[in-house]
Parts: sequence; structure tokens; C-alpha cells
Amino acid sequence: MRHLRYTAAYGSGLWLGLAMLLYGTAAGAQQTITGAAQASGQLAEREYSDGWQTQSHDPQHTGISSVKSQALGLIHWHTPVDLQPRLTSGELLNHYGSPLVTQLNTVIVPVKTGATNGFRVEARDGADGSVKWMLNTDYTVPSAPFLPSFGPTLSRNNVIIPAAGGTILVRDQADLPYGKVTRIAFYGLGAFATDPSTFTANVQINTPITADSKGNLFFGFIVTGPTPILLQSGLARIGNDGKGSWVSAATASGDPQISKVNMNCAPAMSKDEHHVYVGVDNFDFGFGYLLELDAATLQPVNRARLIDPVSLSDALITDESSASPTVGPDGDVFFGVLENPFPSHHDRGWLLHFSADLAQQKISGGFGWDDTASIVDASLVKSYRGSSKYLLMTKYNDYADEGGTGLNQIAILDPNSTTPDLVFGNPVMGEVLTILGPTPDLRFPQPGPVREWCINTAAVDPFTKSVFANSEDGKLYRWDLTTNSFSEAIKLTGGIGEAYTPTLIGSDGTVYAINRGVLFAMGQDTGIDEGHQ
Repeated sequence: MRHLRYTAAYGSGLWLGLAMLLYGTAAGAQQTITGAAQASGQLAEREYSDGWQTQSHDPQHTGISSVKSQALGLIHWHTPVDLQPRLTSGELLNHYGSPLVTQLNTVIVPVKTGATNGFRVEARDGADGSVKWMLNTDYTVPSAPFLPSFGPTLSRNNVIIPAAGGTILVRDQADLPYGKVTRIAFYGLGAFATDPSTFTANVQINTPITADSKGNLFFGFIVTGPTPILLQSGLARIGNDGKGSWVSAATASGDPQISKVNMNCAPAMSKDEHHVYVGVDNFDFGFGYLLELDAATLQPVNRARLIDPVSLSDALITDESSASPTVGPDGDVFFGVLENPFPSHHDRGWLLHFSADLAQQKISGGFGWDDTASIVDASLVKSYRGSSKYLLMTKYNDYADEGGTGLNQIAILDPNSTTPDLVFGNPVMGEVLTILGPTPDLRFPQPGPVREWCINTAAVDPFTKSVFANSEDGKLYRWDLTTNSFSEAIKLTGGIGEAYTPTLIGSDGTVYAINRGVLFAMGQDTGIDEGHQ
């Protein structure tokens, strides 16, 4: 879905889905809510493993699967991720949290149950979609033109779930039908317990949660009113010992004009996990920075002002985007922004490219709007003759209704070579492969426009040398990087204009995609009936 230039902010009404919670009065960061855990020491102690642990697969947001994907023979099962979808002018403007998959193939599905608020997590068997357990949360999303995402994560077989007042719920034993649920507040549960209504009304998590391999958690939060302990919007950390800390966005950036972490911007970890990267801004459609912070202390390490590579003005940061940093194998960092002036680049934005220490801004990619780049090992592209060890997969739409051609593509880009930008002619990352969407879009008069690609973070399968991408034509495509063709396609719905959605690959190779507010699980023809909802 292209960028909206009007503000249609969602309300901030509460939905208290955990009425049985006892907040208690004891100080400290943790509180046990239910104690019906099944004993399973092996699962409880399981180390960080493969599966699909977080948005874009891992803390670096590479999107690289650790297992071979199944053929797209049929839809094994499907289930709604939105029980009350709201259309705006016929389009679905909701960012949906990424589903997650444990190593034992339990699929964790974030579900919106109300029109704007009301959320729960469903744990489903990846083989047939049957429900293992459900858990409501009292989380509410911040106000934004596109409904922000509800973004849990997995950490050491625990499901980490956003909750009210900037708190989180930790549900252990992710693969079992019964487990213990613990509430944790990064500012101390004692503070939350003394005035839960004030914290609930004025503090909200505004990004997906990221977990590192040691079980430390990172997420952005916004503060919209006074709190008893004078919180300010910023970045929170909860250590694997349950102890919390935070830094305000203004302090982290060194700029008092900065007011918050970018909406929907999942923090990313450096390869050694010593540093965390996150975007911050001053307001919707304002300016911002990419920050590098010490992952243990949240102390500022480096910052880079986000600059449009053509106008040299501040790039624009919008609350409608879900762009998050990607960290490459060499430590370079990639981050998508909108152009300034907007929409001079046809609403394509730019994929900004920085050295690991953010000191050097390198060659930008020609598309960055609402996109988190995936990493593609250069060996997966047979035709590639360059020297880069890895390439980037990005969306590459050229929006017909913003002055573009309507020739919407996806692309494999070389971060270390250049080609002229299709709009301005300035040097941008070299196009290694591009492929046009296959479905005509008859709404526009330009020659040959096609339906736009509807992907914000794409799954990469290194075993089959392919990438999975959703289209607004209602289909999921497998892009074969050897032949530069769509080797498979499967119809999910009749198509709809909607906020961009992720793809992922489960522990058994099942491929997952969201279209029209429904999660689809696809794979080889096994004789399993489609239908769990």
C-alpha cells in the first residue's frame, strides 16, 4: 500500500483482555500471573534455536530461513489475524505483527480481535493449524494513520507479548498447552502496580519486540501523558535476569527535538550483539536519526542523521512505515526512509546504507518506503559477477498514482555497485535482478502498469535459491533467483490494497503469508484438508 498523505488516526480506546490479572503491590520487575505450567525442564532450558524467532527471522533482520521451503502445492490451513478488519476507502490499512515459529513447529499468531484494539496470541500446530493455546493481552496500540503492529517475539521457548502500560507478558513453554504467564515492567512492576490505570493510559509499546540470543529484550515505547516516575518516550531493555532499563529518545539521540522511537521500527542487533540499532524521530513526517546504542547499558555510541541522498535535506520519517534496520554480514546497516520533498521520488523513498559505526553513509538503494531489506548470499544468484559477498532483496515499486510508471518490481541489489536511479539519475545500488509484477493494474493510464508488491520483509530460502513475496493481486510468489522467474504462485484471495505484510518459513518448510487479514500456511500436497480458522 502506497503512503497516505492524510491523517486518519485510530482511537486509543482500551480493551482489557486480561481481567483476571492481579497487579499486586510488591516491588520488583516480575510477577507471576498464572502457575499452571506443565513440567518440562528440557523445553524450558532449550537454547535459542532456529525456526522464525522474531520479525524478519533474527535480531539482524536478515530474513534468511534455516530450512528448505516446501513446494507451494496447496494451502494447508488458514486463520484470521484480524477478527474485525476495517477498510478505509476499500483498503486495509493495518500493519500485522509477524507470525513466529518455534523449533518444534508451533506457530505463534498475533491476532487483532477488536476494531482498533483488543489483541491475543494464538499458538497453533504448524502441521494442521489446530490450536494449542490462546492468551489475551491488555495491550493497546498507539495512534497512527496505519494501525501499528502488535509484535511479539520468541526467546528461549518463551513467547514475549506486548501488554498494557509498556509492560510485557512472558508465556513459557511455547509448545505446550499449559504454561506460566509472567508480567514484567521495564520500569519496575511495583511502579506499575501502584497506578496501573495511569500507566495503561499513558505508556504504550510502539515497536515489535526484539530478543537477542541471550534472552535480552528491546523495544520502543511512547509516553503520551504524565506518569508517577516521569517516563519519557524512548527505548526499553529487559535483561534475561528480568531487570529493566530505558533511555529516552531525546537523550539517546543527543537532540532535544527528538520525541520517540520510529513507529513499528523493530530494534536490530549487531552481529556480535554488543550494539542495538534503532530509528528515532521528532513526529510523524518529521526528521530523525539512526542510533547505535550499547546493548548492555543503552548508552549512546553513535548516531547518523537521516538525509535524503538527492536533496540533502532531512529524509522523512512517517508513522505509517514499518521499516526496521537490517544488519549485513559485514556489519553494515540498511534503513528505509521517505524522500524529501515528498513525493518527488514517486513515494519510493530510499534505502540508506551506513557503516557499522554509522560514521560513513554509503551508496543508497533506490527504494526504501515501508521496507526492511532481506539478505541474499551472492552465491544464490548464478548470474551475479560482482565482488560483493551478499546482496539485498527489496521491494521496488514505482507508484503510478505518485508520478511513477506503475511498473512495480521486486529487486536484488548490490550494496557496493551503482546504477543510475530511475527517477533522478543519481547513483544508487546496482540492480542485479529485477522482476515485474505479473498482474495488470487497469486503474492507471500509463503503459503496462501492474499490481504493486505487498511485502515489508521477505523470506529468503537459500536451499532453493528463492525469495517469497506477496502481491496485492492476492497471490504469493516464489521468485527463482537462478532463472529470474516466478517458479511458483498460489492464490490466497482475490486481492486488496493493504499495508505491507511479511512472509516467513516454518520449521518444517511450510511457507506463511498474510493477505486480506488472514494468515495462510502453504506447502506440498500432503492430503491435509484446508480449513482451520
